[in-house]
Amino acid sequence: MPKETVEIDLGDARGVCLTADRWPGDLEPVVLQHGGGQTRHSWGETAEAIAATGHEVYSVDLRGHGDSTWAADGAYAFSDYALDLNELLARFDQPAVVVGASLGGMAGMITAGHHQHLVKALVLVDITARPATDGVDRVLSFMAQTADTGFATLEEAGDAVAAYQPGRTRPKNLDGLKKNLRLGDDGRWRWHWDPAFMTHRNQASRGRNDFHLELEHAARALTCPTFLIRGRKSDLVTDAEVADFLQLVPHAQYVDVADAAHMVAGDVNDVFTASVLEFLATLH
Repeated sequence: MPKETVEIDLGDARGVCLTADRWPGDLEPVVLQHGGGQTRHSWGETAEAIAATGHEVYSVDLRGHGDSTWAADGAYAFSDYALDLNELLARFDQPAVVVGASLGGMAGMITAGHHQHLVKALVLVDITARPATDGVDRVLSFMAQTADTGFATLEEAGDAVAAYQPGRTRPKNLDGLKKNLRLGDDGRWRWHWDPAFMTHRNQASRGRNDFHLELEHAARALTCPTFLIRGRKSDLVTDAEVADFLQLVPHAQYVDVADAAHMVAGDVNDVFTASVLEFLATLH
């Protein structure tokens, strides 16, 4: 069935409302949560492919991203994203599968670790409890470079992405990139997220050891089927991070996607989607 775009009022005192693309289905819900600085459109055709197997699918814009609410009080802590996910999952009449990339995966890890009754299974896309510091800093640096100034044209934005990801083929059609940008009143294109999100990320990076301990605690508490998908070229999840995670979560399944970097879903979408579908099939 065709997708619909829905608004999900979380009933938060701060007025947070999430925008999501929804595909109806009879099997348990699958919630797709993108990474920091991305939008619900970053999953490519993965959402449609999952929906085609009978699952109800929600591809969500996280708070401060895409068409979802920008937090008026700058509440962009990891705990805020986990609380949003908790509230969304609590609305379903059965546990859901959470597929989370980077930031979305961290929120999923916290929720699945501390609220096991809400999560049937967890798919972590190139994120672990302790991502490599150098890779995190590289991502934050790229996001900060043009957060304020933006780009004069879509082509300029495409050039910036290509420079950041030299191993990824630069698309000739920039319509996909356009969905992750917004056109300002000054005629410049900026990433479709609240600039205050970046301020919070820079502050959070200074206290990352405490947060990593929180993530490790959540990871140890995971009881649901867990699947880690890593891009082999990723600088956030190296072999060492994978080994550490599999010690924390010995029941987790793991796959290494060749020719993919941190943006696994976009880099090698066919292989990524096939891996997710195979994992979902094992749940039934």
